[in-house]
Amino acid sequence: MKAVVITTAGGPEVLQLQQVNDPEIKDDEILIKVEATALNRADTFQRNGSYPPPKGASPYLGLECSGTIQAVGKDVSRWKVGDQVCALLNGGGYAEKVAVHGGHVLPIPPGVSLKDAAGLPEVACTVWSTVFMMSRLSAGETFLVHGGSSGIGTFAIQIAKNKGATVYVTAGSEEKLAFCKKLGADVCINYKREDFVARAKEETGGKGVDVILDCIGASYLQQNLDSLNFDGRLFIIGFQGGAVTEIKLNTLLPKRLTVQGAALRPRSTENKAMVVTEVEKNVWPAVAAGKVKPIIYKSFPLSEAGEAHRLMESSAHIGKILLVP
Repeated sequence: MKAVVITTAGGPEVLQLQQVNDPEIKDDEILIKVEATALNRADTFQRNGSYPPPKGASPYLGLECSGTIQAVGKDVSRWKVGDQVCALLNGGGYAEKVAVHGGHVLPIPPGVSLKDAAGLPEVACTVWSTVFMMSRLSAGETFLVHGGSSGIGTFAIQIAKNKGATVYVTAGSEEKLAFCKKLGADVCINYKREDFVARAKEETGGKGVDVILDCIGASYLQQNLDSLNFDGRLFIIGFQGGAVTEIKLNTLLPKRLTVQGAALRPRSTENKAMVVTEVEKNVWPAVAAGKVKPIIYKSFPLSEAGEAHRLMESSAHIGKILLVP
């Protein structure tokens, strides 16, 4: 098969489409003929050498995909050859075929094309596991997501609104904020022009928001804490603004704040399977009803993976970027 290979750690130019061996499936895995895979920010970190794949994972990029099942391991009972599915991957999506654990596979939701479904597994599992399973966002609460126009952000807006939350977003342009508004965001903040802490406080009558999903990390940490309501929950999923900082601990105690962090990829096979099950139960009905949709910005052929990475790193996109074999 053909796959995108990282020839050496570096910029987008190091990605090359090469002929490689087909993956071999284990007894608890299935083999998917890839229809499409979606980019994630972690792919760019793996490409430049700062985010190596977990032990035993595919050396190729790609943390989610959609496609058609070509083979099924003997211990897999739910899926059969010919099923159209999407899946959460440890890696390997930037290829014509990929092996994946049978418990990390989801059916294509009604109303979503096989190609567009590639943009759902990673964002759905990330947002549901962090915002809902761990931070317990509930109807009537206020929710702030940074990078509202990103793949994570566009999904988080939709599912949080569907579950009855009031949604706040930050983004860096009026075009991006207008798109977030169309998706259902209630309060849209241009972080280049406004102080999001002051705006969050103003909009909540001085209280602050209940839950924040943050991909920035260090440079936003104190501001995020200052933006939270009593019993507020901050969930950190990225370090685009750095990984080391200082905070005022006296911000945490009086307001009973919770700070959590997690990445999806390093989780155990069993934990990921549990998250996938919860996503199918709690998120897929909203997708099937058309209340939550994958937001696809642009598709590239596998041979142009470097160009796709350049687009992602420019942050000019809104939603997900796909690669198609």
